[in-house]
This record gives sequence, structure tokens and C-alpha cells, in this order.
Amino acid sequence: MKRSIITALALLSLLLAACASAGSAQLSGQAGEQPVAEASEASAADGSNQSSNRDATGAGEAPSYAAPAEQRIIKTGEMSLEVQNVASTLASVRRIAAEIGGYIGGSQAGTLEQSATLTLRIPASRFDEALSRLRELGETVVEESTREQDVTSQVVDLEARISNLEASEASYRALAERAERVEDVLAVQSRLDQVRGEIEQLRAQLENVSDQADLSTLTVTLIPRAAPVQAQAEGWDPGARLAEAVAALVGVGQGVLNVLIWIAIVLLPILVVFGLLVVVGLRVATEIRRRLPSPGPIEPS
Repeated sequence: MKRSIITALALLSLLLAACASAGSAQLSGQAGEQPVAEASEASAADGSNQSSNRDATGAGEAPSYAAPAEQRIIKTGEMSLEVQNVASTLASVRRIAAEIGGYIGGSQAGTLEQSATLTLRIPASRFDEALSRLRELGETVVEESTREQDVTSQVVDLEARISNLEASEASYRALAERAERVEDVLAVQSRLDQVRGEIEQLRAQLENVSDQADLSTLTVTLIPRAAPVQAQAEGWDPGARLAEAVAALVGVGQGVLNVLIWIAIVLLPILVVFGLLVVVGLRVATEIRRRLPSPGPIEPS
């Protein structure tokens, strides 16, 4: 009986490995001494059980791969609207979300002069309708962006893996009922707990993906429109203008200082040398003229 249990465990472990949902079998080396006929009968029985499970599983999975699966798309978007009154527009956004079958997943609202942000969860089938109705609320659409992610293959894969693991779980439960030795019961129960944990994990993933595909996420930001005088006042900064004037004055002073530095270091020495040369030349000319004999008086003819 022990060999029958361990043989079945090994076969189920191979099935789980083929589905990429379980580890390799670790119980194949624990086989005891049993008649060959009994082992053959047990293996044939376990094989027939697994064949029936695979047939049942295959019969349930084949249509999901053969027939076109329902397309599952995760839609997300962001929209920024410039409005005259944030408080009243905020109430309108909440009303629109409720009318199209959605809800507000989160919000961050300010006063009349401050912006507000809302996260809408709305049915994917009415995502475009929500965008159209929200555009009508704002005087100006500052920013709008949308994204779509096709998760159809991911959903189909998760459903197939869950189906295979549930078939394996049923086989393990059948083995647990047939086990007589304590070590066999513990071995089967360990594998059963592992498969159950993997099923729960995959179900959580499937539920998360399905929820995102069923309800789209749209983040709406409401920005208050500034009054014309306020907008003009916000565009004028006296401090910045003063800083610019001071910077211009400093620039002029720097230009004057640069000219004086060039005169003192470059031009002035040249003028001094040129002046000395002129003075020396004049003195030499005067001295030469002084030493030359003066011409005598001219006699009358």
C-alpha cells in the first residue's frame, strides 16, 4: 500500500511540474517492499485516475484556447481641467461617477483657490463616456492622457493553471483517503497544502487583474481659473524686476571698470613710452641745432 501511495505521489508531482505549478517529487526514494502485482495494479489505477483528470481538465480548458477568449483590457487615464469653481465642479464629478456605475476611490480636495484631485473607479465599458462628460465640466482641458493594457492572455493562463492545480488537489485528496500509514498521510497532506497555497495565490492574482479590467481608473485634477487681474498680478514680480535692474547696473559698472583696467595696464604704459620717446627726440634735435655753426651775415652785392 505504501508503494502505491508513493507511486501516485510521484506521478502527480510530474503532472504539476509539467504545468509549472509545483516542484519535483521528493518521495520516490521511500518505496517499501510490496508485491509486484499490487504495485502494477496501483500504478494502473493511479494512471487511470490521472487520465480521467486530464481528460476532464482538457475538456474544460480546450474551449478557452480553441475558442476566442473574451478580451480583457485594463484602462487608465489622467485628466486636468481648469474650472471656475472647484467646489461645485467637485460635486459634479462625484455625481457623474455615481451615474455611470462607478465610485470615488480617493480624493484630495482644497478650498476655492486650491486644486483638487479625485481617483475614479468606473466600469471599463463606460470609460469613454466618462471622459466625454468630464470634458464638459471644465472651461479648458489642460492635460488628458489614457493608456490601455491587454491582459487577456494573462487571465486565460491564470485560469488554466488554477484548473490544473484543482485537478491535482482532487487527486491528492483521493490519495489521502487511501493512505493507511502515518508517513504516507503526512506526505500527501504536505503536497496537498502546497497545492492549496498555490491555488490561493493564483486566485488572488486573477481577482486583482479581473478587478482592474472590470473597473478602469481615471484620475481627475481640478485647477481653479485665476481672475484676469489676479493672473496679470501673478505675472508681475517687483522683486524680480528690481533684481534685473540691479544686475544691469552692475553690468554697466563692470564694463566701465574693464575699460579703466585696460587703460591703466595696456594703454597708459604705451602712452608713457611714446611720450618719453618724443621728449628725447626733441632734446636731441635741439642739441644738434645748437651745435651747428650759425651762418654768417650775408654781404650785399
